[in-house]
Amino acid sequence: MNDKTQLYITATQTWLTSVIIAHNICPFAKREQERGSIRFSVDQDIDIETCLMTFMQECERLDTDTDIETTLLIYATAFKLFDDFLDFLEIAETLLYEQGYEGVYQLASFHPDYCFEGAKLDDPANYTNRSPYPMLHLLRETSIDRAVSNYPDVENIPQRNIELMRTLGMTKLQSLLAACYSSSTYS
Repeated sequence: MNDKTQLYITATQTWLTSVIIAHNICPFAKREQERGSIRFSVDQDIDIETCLMTFMQECERLDTDTDIETTLLIYATAFKLFDDFLDFLEIAETLLYEQGYEGVYQLASFHPDYCFEGAKLDDPANYTNRSPYPMLHLLRETSIDRAVSNYPDVENIPQRNIELMRTLGMTKLQSLLAACYSSSTYS
């Protein structure tokens, strides 16, 4: 692993710890982080086809490596524009289906400029899905089912997160995200 790759991973790990886990945005993340079962993969390509191949390779890795519970696939240089990332996400979801992974893996998406449909750009609620870099989160469907069945009020998680982000406010959230870059000394 080269130094640049490690910097992207460090920023993402900082985000996972200081934003997602610290604020309990995903109540299932802490367990996997403590178990060391989260894979961080970095794709530094900008070619869409190559990015899709890397995505499929990560699915295949999950097929064979049961020690990996979930993968954060970080796109370090591609998809700087959120709309381009959304286009890529649509293609990735179609590919997931076409390759027979429907019901096997699920995708979540994160981006530095993430904006929920119908939301204003400056709505703090967008920070539930804002991250240091564009990334896809590959989750095992069986793990989701297991986690959901053992967690009370799972349907209230999104609303709780929206309220929390709005309570924290833009200044705090921008500061938390900016600190992820400074922890890795690279953005």
